[in-house]
Amino acid sequence: MTENEKTPQNPTVSVPTRPLGTTGPAVSALGLGCMGMSALYGDADRAESIATIHAALDAGITLLDTGDFYAMGHNEMLIGEALRTAPAAAREKALTSVKFGALRDPDGGWSGYDGRPAAVKNFAAYSLQRLGVDHIDVYRIARLDPDVPVEETVGAIAELVEKGHVRHIGLSEVGAETIRRAAATAPIADLQIEYSLISRGIEESILPTTRELGIGVTAYGVLSRGLISGHFTRDRRLAANDFRGMSPRFQGDNLQHNLDLVERLRKIAEQKGVSVAQIAIAWVLARGAQHGHDIVPLVGARRRDRLAEALGALDVTLDAGDLASIEEAVPADAAAGERYPAGQMAHLDSER
Repeated sequence: MTENEKTPQNPTVSVPTRPLGTTGPAVSALGLGCMGMSALYGDADRAESIATIHAALDAGITLLDTGDFYAMGHNEMLIGEALRTAPAAAREKALTSVKFGALRDPDGGWSGYDGRPAAVKNFAAYSLQRLGVDHIDVYRIARLDPDVPVEETVGAIAELVEKGHVRHIGLSEVGAETIRRAAATAPIADLQIEYSLISRGIEESILPTTRELGIGVTAYGVLSRGLISGHFTRDRRLAANDFRGMSPRFQGDNLQHNLDLVERLRKIAEQKGVSVAQIAIAWVLARGAQHGHDIVPLVGARRRDRLAEALGALDVTLDAGDLASIEEAVPADAAAGERYPAGQMAHLDSER
């Protein structure tokens, strides 16, 4: 399928809800990751982005995920506008999941992470204003601050929970030991971390830990930034402001190898009568279904047609034979290249 071909759609799908861990809220089985509507994937259409958020809410998606540093607050303001202009019933059901802590400069550079308690409360104050809400549903530091014990950062969020500014505490890209320390400090609703057919590192120790502790997982990168969506082609030229141009998995021979994996997956998808993206999302859903539906995929749709395609994954049923075929076609560790450039990998507590 080429970039311009029509994608499968299913506008009538009903989105079920799932508990986000044992202490978190009930959320839609798919969440909408909104980052690409503002940053890192090239230019986006503001009107289409807002229409996509509205379509997601209308379809029953309740979980909207963002970061206060996505285009330096732009993404939060975009979501705030979408919520203000959505029907009241949809707006009331919407849940906001916010990452904080990344430090930026006016040129768009990155300067580390700040998890000090005073900074946590400062970040939250600005997010509440930009989103136009009186509380944040799930709040988490985007990357562990190596200079601040996780107990202090989580403790500061717990104080925001006590005051009603935040409802639930989340984590992001941290390893098993850090998860345990955080959970010993305050109830943790979920861990947000990359998980897909070609990013399965959490299966070794992180996922068993979250399951032991009753912590849900919100999985981002389920289509590996479009790489395993079935829409990315070898000759595609990325914009200068698209961070995938620096991503190891999109480079040279790595890209060729990874797209060969996609073609293997495409054969299975065609046999099922679904798209590559749908079977990739359905695989993540199935992995969570094996353990009480404890994994909620975040789909980074920036357009309504891509959203409709992702929603169609909810109607895809994968039995044991299907899962075995998929994992034979795309084995764990089959991908070429790391999921981030080396400098960013160094910030991931989850990779240590």
